[in-house]
Amino acid sequence: MDESSYLAAFIAISALATFATRVVPFLFFEKHTEHPLIKHIGRFLPAAVMALLATVFLQRSADWQAQAPGADALIPALLVVAVHLWRRNALLSITIGTAAYMAIQQSGIL
Repeated sequence: MDESSYLAAFIAISALATFATRVVPFLFFEKHTEHPLIKHIGRFLPAAVMALLATVFLQRSADWQAQAPGADALIPALLVVAVHLWRRNALLSITIGTAAYMAIQQSGIL
């Protein structure tokens, strides 16, 4: 098997595996949407995932040795929370937070 065939097979298998992980929950949970466990997971899991992502982001992305420790990540994180509470739009709040983080990183002001 030459290199291009190997890469094509790798991409095809990766795409299939990614697609399967996205489709399987919909096929399984379609019949169980009224189950109390599914409702509980649907209500609390998104917030738990966001809290976990925020924790990892703050630990790994913030410069805790700077003059204002962690401000380069805390300011965009607080902006995300404020925009989300104001507009209740996850895409908007994530976009604004990402833009603020990138602006701070590129400008080097903090």
